[in-house]
Amino acid sequence: MNSNAPARSPDALAEQWSSVPQASWLMVWLRGIATVVELEVRKLWHDPTEVATRAVQPALWLLIFGQAFGRLRAIPTGNVPYQAFLAPGILAQSMMFISIFFGIAIIWERDLGLMQKLLALPLPRSVFILGKSLAAGIRSLTQMLVILALAAIMRIPLRWQLLPLLGVIVTIMLGAMIFASFSMILASIVKTRERFMGLGQLFTMPFFFASNALYPISIMPPWLQALAQVNPLTYVVSLLRAFLVTGTVNAPADFTILIAVAVLMVAIATRLYPTAIY
Repeated sequence: MNSNAPARSPDALAEQWSSVPQASWLMVWLRGIATVVELEVRKLWHDPTEVATRAVQPALWLLIFGQAFGRLRAIPTGNVPYQAFLAPGILAQSMMFISIFFGIAIIWERDLGLMQKLLALPLPRSVFILGKSLAAGIRSLTQMLVILALAAIMRIPLRWQLLPLLGVIVTIMLGAMIFASFSMILASIVKTRERFMGLGQLFTMPFFFASNALYPISIMPPWLQALAQVNPLTYVVSLLRAFLVTGTVNAPADFTILIAVAVLMVAIATRLYPTAIY
């Protein structure tokens, strides 16, 4: 953008962009999302050690927790080995932990003065929310590769066919959009890094333990079952477990719920995004 160009009023910009054909609007929107995704992914490219450090926790869950509880046989999983039952839950947990702290980037951008420049661009706010949410999904996919590789090394019996793995990728991306958008909602409200980190840690454990990641919903007390039914992580885990373990997929219902939650989270985050600078 030429810094010597004369300033234009918001009304003039709005009039200019309203005259752009609908197809061009769509291309501008898609290119904007792709640019935001590229910027976020470059951060991961410049710091690949993040993949290794984030892989430690899921590895511990599978190696220690999974083997210990598998030997105890304390959790009823039917004919499914507990490590196979656990692997999709740890995959969902890793995705959530990456995504739910993604909103801190908004606070950094505001403190560095970048958000003001982004908001000055004649682009829909949804470009930034969707771009960052998709970038969180891509980061989660790198963790998916690490966890699946570890599962293969441990000889955990999973379904390795192409279609189930494609279903896993779609589910991870959708779940990351939900939790990254939720994270950006929190960041837009609390506005400080300290409060955001506190709230992020406050929400991660309830989301994780009030889901079917570690144990079936059927063994939960009634009040926890009710929480699990409204927890989006439950539906992410159900889809991942169906694709990777059981092969019994209730995809239309589960995907419908996740898509509805994702649309709601993105809409709220888009609405609140400009308020993060105040």
